[in-house]
Amino acid sequence: MKPASFAYVAPPTLDAALTAVQQHGFDAKLLAGGQSLVPVMNFRLAQPGVLVDLNRLSELDFIQQTADGRLRFGSMTRQRTLERHPLVAAHAPLLYETMPHVAHTQIRNRGTFGGSLAHADPAAELPVVLVALYGRVRLQKVSGERWVNGADFFTGLFETACTDEEILTEIELPPLPPHTGTAFLEVARRHGDYALGGVAVVVTVDQSGACTAARLVYLNAGDVPMVAAQAGAMLVGQKMNDGLVTAVAEAAQKEIAPNGDIHASAAYKRHLARVLTVRALHLAFARTAVGGEH
Repeated sequence: MKPASFAYVAPPTLDAALTAVQQHGFDAKLLAGGQSLVPVMNFRLAQPGVLVDLNRLSELDFIQQTADGRLRFGSMTRQRTLERHPLVAAHAPLLYETMPHVAHTQIRNRGTFGGSLAHADPAAELPVVLVALYGRVRLQKVSGERWVNGADFFTGLFETACTDEEILTEIELPPLPPHTGTAFLEVARRHGDYALGGVAVVVTVDQSGACTAARLVYLNAGDVPMVAAQAGAMLVGQKMNDGLVTAVAEAAQKEIAPNGDIHASAAYKRHLARVLTVRALHLAFARTAVGGEH
């Protein structure tokens, strides 16, 4: 298949890109890495009148750490950069661990952090990481900007809070508290395929090893990254043990809402969620400073 005809613009600056988006509105699509948009256009599932290419915007390609420990990412930062950057490895271990699961190396070479989030595929890994780490995104338009928490950014299947006149320009992740362990696990038929199911876990413990905070977020388990809030709350105030982990995993699979498809039934996806939750919780607790080395 070939895409339908479209106009093409490649703004040299962010201001020019924002102006182009404002001018064309709903008729425009933003081209970042193109690893999701181009196939969709080839199948004519998307037929934009104007393609606004963001690849000349070097100002949106950066990874920085603020004085208070937050990590800031330009939306055009390539996924391969996330995978190999020392700041990510040192200060965002969940993101670092997740990156090799994202498609294939060739795709990560072109795919961008912001592009994956804006596409809002519920089977994608990066939206889940953003939500699990309480990250937020910066949305800009000609008349101003706003920050949106990750959990509020994803509003439905391939839908986000970003309006037609806005561009996702930055992602921010807060620093992890002391004694925090993280883990990411997924199951795919082949490495690089979309996962049948997956989970990101973040747990924080006190000096005694008792959990003070927990976050469990699932991919391909609903129309958006699915947070098992009640299951996470079961961990707070408790020390990790096999019975507790099993109970949390069983509770979590009741909070998600997976859809069956040609690859796996909803029941099987719930089963995967339970199994992966048990494994990920053991890993995350072991990776706290109290429980072991991250």
